[in-house]
Amino acid sequence: MHARLIPLSLLIAALPAAAQAAESALLPPAVREMMEAAIANGNETDIATVSKIAKQTNPASADEIQRMVNSWKERTKATHDTVIREARFNELWTGRIEAGGFRSTGSTSELGISASATATRAGLQWSHKLTAAADYRRANGVTSRERYFAGYEPRYEFDPRGFAYGLAQFERDTSIGYDERYTASVGVGYKLIVSKPVDLSADIGPSVRHAKYMIGDRETKLGVRGSMALAWRATPTVTFKQTASGYAESDVYTLNALSSVETKVSTRLSAAFSYNIQYESETLLTTRDLDTLSRLTLTYDF
Repeated sequence: MHARLIPLSLLIAALPAAAQAAESALLPPAVREMMEAAIANGNETDIATVSKIAKQTNPASADEIQRMVNSWKERTKATHDTVIREARFNELWTGRIEAGGFRSTGSTSELGISASATATRAGLQWSHKLTAAADYRRANGVTSRERYFAGYEPRYEFDPRGFAYGLAQFERDTSIGYDERYTASVGVGYKLIVSKPVDLSADIGPSVRHAKYMIGDRETKLGVRGSMALAWRATPTVTFKQTASGYAESDVYTLNALSSVETKVSTRLSAAFSYNIQYESETLLTTRDLDTLSRLTLTYDF
């Protein structure tokens, strides 16, 4: 009786499966159970820690351990993408409320209020951001600051770092001299740094602003708008943020910059100190073109 010969092509095709089976056999059952328990828990930090230790103690099975981690990441991403894709527009919003103020009586009577709210919805490529803010200060019967702001900014990410944006916003600032100011802008931006500790992005595009002044006529001007946003997570509980936006028109320049340091008090509650600089090259009711405002506020994330 002659032995049956196995075709060489079948032997070559079976090699990857045999190698994978051999690698799986190298992974001790106790280590596999530990990895499966961490993955079932679903905590990314725990999975990274357990897989790191497992690779150090079982270097011959490092590839198999990494395959288990990669498989979990792929399943998690697929589930996440499905949830976002099937969600309605009024779902998956997150937000933040920030408020602070002061009240003094006696030789002077003074009241100051600062509040803002932000709602954000992040999709697979589209994101939406709604913002509203108010600053009000009154001393001895005279209103020294009254500023209201509302804005909407959609964004479309056409690759992992590049994006296109739109902007529509409303402002009222009686201390500077305009009763209403409407802004619209579109443009492109780029994420210069994307990492766990630091995020930095910048964008630029044409803009149009329509202002109704408290003294004088209405006017509409075309210009250029640019902005940047920086977030540095110095520690798990402390974050430094810097945002700035500027407008350049034929004879008017505007700059608004906000620096803040946030410290987490609890999972949802934070304390923040911020410093805002606003420059307007053209002001009607004051000779000052530079305005600053310091705030100490509490923020609540939801």
